[in-house]
Amino acid sequence: MAKRKEMNTTSSNAPLLQHLSAVLAGDRRFENVFQSVSRMILGDSAKIEKVTVNGRPTYDFKVFREGKKHIIGMFDEINSFVSFVKDAAEGGSSAEMAFVLIGEPGNGKTFFVDYLSGLYRQFLMNPENRRYTFRFVGLDKIGGYGKIERIESQTFEDPMILLMNLFEEKEKNQDFLARQGANDKQIATFWKNYRPLGACSYYVWNQIREYCDGDLDRMLSFVEVVPVPVSESRGVITGKYAAKDKITSSAVDLLGEEAITRLLHLANPDNPYRFDLRRGALARVAGGGIHFADEIFKNKRDLVQIYLGVIQNRTIDIEGFKWPLDTLIIATSNNAEFARFLEEKEQAPIVDRCRLCYMSHNTNFKLQKELSSFAIGSIEKTTFTGQELHIDPNLNYTLSASVILSRMPRSDKLTPVEMMKLAAGEVAGEKSLKTLAEVIAELNTDPDITKRFGQKGLGHRNLGRAIQVLLERSETQEGRCMYAGDAFKALESVILDYVQDANDRTKYFEDLKIARSLYREQVMTAVFNAYMDEPNAVERDVMNYVNMIIGIDAKNLGPDKLWTYRDPQTGKLVSLKIDETFINSVEERMGLKTKEQKQSYRTTIAKIYGQKIIKDPNYNFMDNNDLVKAVTDVRLKSDIAGAGSLVGALANRTNEENQKLYNRMIATMTGKLGYCPTCAQKTIEYFCTQDDAS
Repeated sequence: MAKRKEMNTTSSNAPLLQHLSAVLAGDRRFENVFQSVSRMILGDSAKIEKVTVNGRPTYDFKVFREGKKHIIGMFDEINSFVSFVKDAAEGGSSAEMAFVLIGEPGNGKTFFVDYLSGLYRQFLMNPENRRYTFRFVGLDKIGGYGKIERIESQTFEDPMILLMNLFEEKEKNQDFLARQGANDKQIATFWKNYRPLGACSYYVWNQIREYCDGDLDRMLSFVEVVPVPVSESRGVITGKYAAKDKITSSAVDLLGEEAITRLLHLANPDNPYRFDLRRGALARVAGGGIHFADEIFKNKRDLVQIYLGVIQNRTIDIEGFKWPLDTLIIATSNNAEFARFLEEKEQAPIVDRCRLCYMSHNTNFKLQKELSSFAIGSIEKTTFTGQELHIDPNLNYTLSASVILSRMPRSDKLTPVEMMKLAAGEVAGEKSLKTLAEVIAELNTDPDITKRFGQKGLGHRNLGRAIQVLLERSETQEGRCMYAGDAFKALESVILDYVQDANDRTKYFEDLKIARSLYREQVMTAVFNAYMDEPNAVERDVMNYVNMIIGIDAKNLGPDKLWTYRDPQTGKLVSLKIDETFINSVEERMGLKTKEQKQSYRTTIAKIYGQKIIKDPNYNFMDNNDLVKAVTDVRLKSDIAGAGSLVGALANRTNEENQKLYNRMIATMTGKLGYCPTCAQKTIEYFCTQDDAS
C-alpha cells in the first residue's frame, strides 16, 4: 500500500517539486562545482583571447582581468588551472585531485585563490547561477529531536540530490523524475552528478518516511528549499583553512565534531546529526564550493592524511558516517616547505593526488609596471606632517626594472636586459623571441624548481617593503618626494635584511647595478626632453632616425635629400630631410663602424618597424635602449657643442646664461614632464655626476 502511494503521488506545489520544475525549465541549474567554475571562465567566448607569452602561443582568460585590482600575468598558471577545472567538469581524473600552487613567497599564489573565490561568489549571486539546498522542518511532530524543529543539510546538498534519493531504488527515482516531466537526456545528465545523501540527511529522511508511512505527498511537506548563503565571512561556498602550529591545529577544524548541545536534544545517541559538521571548514563549502588550503604542507601529518582522504574520496568521514562533498580544493605551498615535505617519502600518496603547478614570479616588465603601481598605491600620499607627497615619474620604472632583473636567471645566450625586453615583447637588438623560448625550455628541464625561469627573485612583498623603506627615509619626508634614485638604497636595504642566501644576495646586487644603468638612460632622456623644452623630443628624434634610414634608399629621393612619406600615426603626408651626418653619428655611437655593419643594422630596424607598425601604428622604438641612448648622446653633444657640454653648463651655474638654462629646464620638468622641484633638482644633479654611466 505504501509503495503505491509513493509511485502515484503528485504534490506539484511542494517546494522540492517546484525546484525540480525550475531546473527542468532551465531557470535553475544542477551542476557540480567544476562545471560551475568552468562555465564562469569559459561561458563567454569573447572573453578568451589567444596571446603570445615568452615566444609561445597560449590563451588569456579575460574573466581574471576584470575589476580594479585584478590578476596580472600568471598566463601559464591560469591555463593550467582552467585545463584542470575543464577536465574535472568533463569527468576526468582531475575531479579526484587537488590543484596545488607552489612557488616563492610573495609571487601571488594566495591573491590568485582569493581573486578566484571572489569571482565565484559574484558569479553565484546572479539569480540564474544561485545554488540551493534543502532543510527538514516540523521535526517536533516526528519526535526524538527535543527542541530542534528544523535541520538544514549540513553539507548544503542540492535539492536534486534529495530528488535522486527519494526512494532506495535507482529505477524508482528515475521513473518519478520522468513523471514530473524530465526527459531521458535530462535524467542521464542528472545521474552524472549523482551522490548519495549525507549520513544525517539520509537518517532524517528515513525517519520522515516511517512517520508518514511511505506517503510521499506527506513526506515532501517536511522539506523546504532554501538558497545557499554566499558568505565570505562565514566561510560558506568559499572557505579557507590556513595551516596552524601543531598544538592548536585539529581535525575538528576541517571535519567538525560531536556537539554536546545536540546530544542533549537527540533521543537516539546513534543519530549522525549529533556531529556538528559546520564546525569544520569542509562542510561549509561542500555544496559546490571552493576550499582553499593555505600552506597545505605546513600542516601536521594527521591533517595531511585527512586531506588525502578528502581529496581522494570527496567525503567527510567521521566514525564510519559519510557525507559526500562537491568541492574544488585549491592549495598553496612555498618551495621550501614542499621540498621538506617530499623528503618524507611516506607522504608520497597525497602528492600523487595533487595537480602541482609551479608558480613563477611575473617576468613581464610591462605587466610589472601595473603591479608596481598597485604596490605604490593609488591613494594620494602625504608626509608625516600631512603635506602632499610627490611620486617621481621614474619611480615605477626603477622599481619594476630592479625586481624584474632580479628574476632573470643567468644565461650564455641572453643578457639579463635582453631577457627582460624579450619577455615583455620588446625589441632586444638582433635577439629573437625564439632564443628566449629556447633559454626558458632549457631552464625548465632542471629538476631543481628554483632554477627554472622566473622561480627566483625579489617578490611583490619585497617590492612593498622597499617602498615602505623609501617612505620612511628622512630625504623622502623632507623633500616631500619619493625620488627614484633613492629606490636603489631602499632595495639594497631589503636585500640585506630579507634575502638569506648569500649567492642570491650577490646576484641581486649585480642586478641592481644593471637597473641603475637603465635608470641613467631614463634620466638622459628626461634631461634631453627638458633641454629641448619638449616632452617628446627624444621620441621625435628616434623616429626621425628610423624614418631617415627607411627613406635614404627611396626611389623618389631628390638631390635636396627631401623624402615625403605618409605618417602611419596621423595618415598625413610628411616631408623629412635626410641628414646622413646624424644617421652616421647615431650608428657610430652604437659601435657600428663599417658600412656592412650599418647596413645590417638599418635592415633590422626597417624589418622591426614593418612588423610592429601593422599591430601598433603608434610604435615609437622607445623600448630600444641602445638606439634611444645613441640618439640622446648625439643630440646632447651636437646641440650645445658651442657652449660646452650640458653637464658642465648645469654643474657650473656661476654665470647668468647657465643659470637661465638650469631654471628653464627645471620649469619644463615641473611644468611638462611631471616632476616636482625636489626630484627635478635631484635628477639634474644625478645627470651631472658620472654615477652608473655605462
